[in-house]
Amino acid sequence: MLPETEINRVLVVTAHPDDVDFGAAGSVALFVDKGVEVTYLLVTDGDAGGNERTLDNSGMAELRRTEQRTAAKAVGVTDVRFLGYKDGLVVPSIELRRDISRVIRQVRPDLVITHHPDRNYHNVAPSHPDHRAVGGSALDAVYPDARNPYAFPELVREEGLEAWTVREVWLTGGSTPNHWVDITEAMDRKLAALQSHVSQVAHVEGFVDFLKTRFAAWADQAGFPSGHYAEAFQVVPTA
Repeated sequence: MLPETEINRVLVVTAHPDDVDFGAAGSVALFVDKGVEVTYLLVTDGDAGGNERTLDNSGMAELRRTEQRTAAKAVGVTDVRFLGYKDGLVVPSIELRRDISRVIRQVRPDLVITHHPDRNYHNVAPSHPDHRAVGGSALDAVYPDARNPYAFPELVREEGLEAWTVREVWLTGGSTPNHWVDITEAMDRKLAALQSHVSQVAHVEGFVDFLKTRFAAWADQAGFPSGHYAEAFQVVPTA
């Protein structure tokens, strides 16, 4: 794995507002504590979400962008970007690969965190079609697109964005994690981030207890002491 001392910039690519907070907000908070620059890139505005739909899709999108920015601040992230694709309709495409490659070349991250592109048959929730489409496109953007100077030449010609090689990818939501991060000291910030998504979670009874149980189970699987919490990833080297 990439040594922590060599991770200076992280780009998190997700499909919807709240995805990063379920999957990686604790790890993000710990990165920020170490002085790492973290950028969030959301492919959609989450306009098809929400429990009680009193808003149209445009209003919901605005609300969820605001909720995500609030959640990001809870873990110390201020650079939050949106691509504006339609929630629920994301498919792998050259256009999406180009748009993610653009941000990779702008941010120049050492590490990208994104969705696992494969369906999880043990737990269907992480396998939303948008998640799988974004995860696959992000991996394609990491390799080969962003590092290939001949891919999307307009990014160099028109925007001055030279090729960039991401050194490692962490995938969330898969069925075969191989890396666990002890997020115990950041759990309160993760919970605050998740509770910022009021339109999505305010109606869920026992939400905090559910989260603590889920992330305590990951810690137990990782072999961390009782009372600890963890996030799980599959690490993909890109060399």
